[in-house]
Amino acid sequence: MAKDLENKINKNSISLAGEFAVLSQLALRGYDANMTLGHTKSVDILVSNPKNHQMYQLEVKTNFASSRSQGSNSKLFGKIVSAWIMGDKHETITSPNLFYCFVNIGRDTNVFRFFIVPSKAVAEYVKVQHQLFRSNGGNDNPMRMFRIGLKAEQYAIPTPTVEQYENNWEFKE
Repeated sequence: MAKDLENKINKNSISLAGEFAVLSQLALRGYDANMTLGHTKSVDILVSNPKNHQMYQLEVKTNFASSRSQGSNSKLFGKIVSAWIMGDKHETITSPNLFYCFVNIGRDTNVFRFFIVPSKAVAEYVKVQHQLFRSNGGNDNPMRMFRIGLKAEQYAIPTPTVEQYENNWEFKE
């Protein structure tokens, strides 16, 4: 993709690319899935497993970054594979059938990675990470971050990992 075109991709297009990529992955795995087109609060995709009749709600969060900017190593949060911006409302949104699919699109490779995380784990992480941020001098604001780490790393707070949630298409807790 030409650099000038690459820089013109808007956030809505990135979000839609993530949602359609998730829909394609679900279809390949035999799920029945439909986008809600903004009519269902806090849910982007409704998923049905025709084998066991289980229903899921899926909220998709997509980031688009070059491989050079992926991953970080902060003194506060440790080595992170990728991160997504969330809001303070995500501290309280939990349901046993609600999952988040965090999509990472490599800007320079167009490679997609998918992390399917239960809403309870997301709510716990964004709440505790913000408390840690505040206790280390960060200001109180509605922005939160959800991060994916690595199992082999040590973290100041329990951090969801690649090994737990990458390609968790079975919707495991």
